[in-house]
Amino acid sequence: MAYLIALIPALGWGFMPLITGKVGGSEANQIFGIGAGASLVGLVAFLIMHPQVSMKAFLFSLLCGALWSTAQVGQFVSFKRIGVSNTVPLSTVFQLVGNSIIGVLIFGEWHSARALTIGFIALAIVIIGAMMTSFTDRSNGQNVTTKDVLFLLATTIGYWIYSSFPKMPILAHEDSVGIFLPEVLGILLGAIIYDLASGNAKAFTQKEQYTNILAGISWGIAAFAYIFAARMLGVTVAFVFTQLNVIIATFGGILILHEHKSPRESKFTFWGIVLIVIGSIATAFA
Repeated sequence: MAYLIALIPALGWGFMPLITGKVGGSEANQIFGIGAGASLVGLVAFLIMHPQVSMKAFLFSLLCGALWSTAQVGQFVSFKRIGVSNTVPLSTVFQLVGNSIIGVLIFGEWHSARALTIGFIALAIVIIGAMMTSFTDRSNGQNVTTKDVLFLLATTIGYWIYSSFPKMPILAHEDSVGIFLPEVLGILLGAIIYDLASGNAKAFTQKEQYTNILAGISWGIAAFAYIFAARMLGVTVAFVFTQLNVIIATFGGILILHEHKSPRESKFTFWGIVLIVIGSIATAFA
């Protein structure tokens, strides 16, 4: 049962970009949909489970959720620039590498020589895999540029903060279910601020602003299930399971969203995904 629950985040996070791709709309519509849909899941969970959360933890979680929304906007922009099948593998790598480095430098993870060796070899495998998935035939006129990669990397900083905040001392004794609601409310708050600050107030009158809530519900269910998967299996094993979302999103982008790849690009993408999954799993043994 624990492993079945651990698959829910992979499914929810894998299908989320496919839903937004099908629904369409601007990144303003999409980030609002994620925030609103996830907040619905958070409210239902809070009303059913009645968790406790301090005001200090509530506000801190709200802030971290808002920062997450900046990273997600970066992903939505990248979906349009280079496609879901190119964005998700690269984003997965940036998140895995960044979170691992933060874990080593700040939280003292991988403290033994053996763990460091295995960990950094695994990260090297993941990086090679990402480079393979981003391979494009120039003859197609669809090239992943350095500018695209650097943009995605810069916006991924919001994910690093979001992934690290549950380990912060301020939340050490807080119920993980209790901080889930302020997290997702923070995402919604960040989405509203983005829509207004970027001059997209008209987005609130567009149909896609609300149909994208379906993607937010998918994301919210995945995030909530991850709490229980991490409790039952441990954070490391649960996180490895979430990396399966890269398979769903990448091949879903090709098959469902019809993102074009040449036969050679498809081969590079397939073997790149294999390396990303192998490297992700290997980090569990570090």
